[in-house]
Amino acid sequence: MQLDKVVNYHKALADPTRIKMLILLADGELNGQVLAEKLYVTPATITHHATKLREASLINERRDKNTIYFSLNDYFIKNNANATANLIYRSADAGMSDLGDNHKRLKESVLKNFFTAEGRLRSIPVQLKKKLIVFEQLISKLDKGRKYSEKEINEFIKSYHDDFATIRREFIMHQYMFRENEIYELNPPEMWASWEALA
Repeated sequence: MQLDKVVNYHKALADPTRIKMLILLADGELNGQVLAEKLYVTPATITHHATKLREASLINERRDKNTIYFSLNDYFIKNNANATANLIYRSADAGMSDLGDNHKRLKESVLKNFFTAEGRLRSIPVQLKKKLIVFEQLISKLDKGRKYSEKEINEFIKSYHDDFATIRREFIMHQYMFRENEIYELNPPEMWASWEALA
């Protein structure tokens, strides 16, 4: 069970300075010096809190010569908030809920168009919604609760598509898997990026 991953996300938010940093970054990219001045703290304090926020995928960093600029990772902030709400409010039969006719038709169409009859992935979709449908299909073939080495994940992906590095990275980005010390483990479905929620 990966409930601790939800807890760790909220731990990253459990500090007034970090919340203030996120609020300031909502207006656009800022460097550490500017953040320190606005919050009346030292640059070292900003670096410490930025590390926590980055580890939780709440901010992005960009280096320009000797200056590091920070920006919000909007997708993960919203996705993690939704994942928490879904985890708390999920119904007793979560996972058995009906997707609705439109969702079912879309999913069937995507799987038919992007997978061969033998089950190989023809290409990685460009559109996010279709990409998430494809990744959800792949990830459903992995065992819940099992810890995988990076080599095992690479071999698993290669059995579907040659670009294992990109797909492995996307598994982490979209919260399907959690990686620690080169060991990969499935997150609970409530944390996965939800293609049904996309417009």
